[in-house]
Amino acid sequence: MNLINQPLTAMGKEPMDTAELLRRYAAGERDFKNVNLSGAELSGACLSGIDLSRAELSGANLAHATLRTVNFSEANLNGANLSQANLFGAFLSGADLSKAVLTATNLTEADLSGASLIEADLSNAILHLTCLSEANLQTSNLTAASMSGARLWKANLCDANLKGADLCDATLCEANLCGANLELTDISEAVLTGAIMPNGDIHN
Repeated sequence: MNLINQPLTAMGKEPMDTAELLRRYAAGERDFKNVNLSGAELSGACLSGIDLSRAELSGANLAHATLRTVNFSEANLNGANLSQANLFGAFLSGADLSKAVLTATNLTEADLSGASLIEADLSNAILHLTCLSEANLQTSNLTAASMSGARLWKANLCDANLKGADLCDATLCEANLCGANLELTDISEAVLTGAIMPNGDIHN
C-alpha cells in the first residue's frame, strides 16, 4: 500500500499518530489537510512547508517547532502551544488561535488575516510585517510584541494588552483599540485613520 499517496481525512476521527505524521513527512509528503492532531506532542519538530489547512490541532504542543511557510489556514489551534516556534511566512488566515500560547513566537511576514486570537498570549512575539487584517485580537496579550510594519486593518484589539509593544509604521486603519492598554507602546509613524482609540474616540 502506498501510504505517501493516501489522503488524510481524519477530522472527527481518532487523532493521527504523530510518529506516522513525522515518518510520512520525512518521506516527502506535505499534504495533511483536515488531519486530526488534537493534543499532539510535536514540540521541536521540523515541519516547514507542510499543509495542515483545516486541520484539528486544538491543544497541540508545537513549542520550539520549525514551521516556516506552513499552511495552517482555517485550522483549529485553540489552546495550542506555539511558544518560541518559527512560523516565518506561515499562512494562518481564518485559523482559530483562541487562547493559544505564542510567547516569543516568530510570525514575521505571516498571514493571520481573519484569524481568531481571542485571549491568545503573544507577549514578546515577533510580528514584523505580519498581516493581521480583520483578525480578532480581543483581550489578547501583546506585551512587548514587535509589530513594526504590521498590517492591522480593521483588526479587533478591544481590551488587548499592548504595553511596551512596537507598532512603529504599523497600519491600524479602522482598527478597534477600545479599552486597549497602550502604555509605553510605540505608535510612531503608525497609520491610525479611522481607528477607534482606547478612550472611544475615532482617530482622524
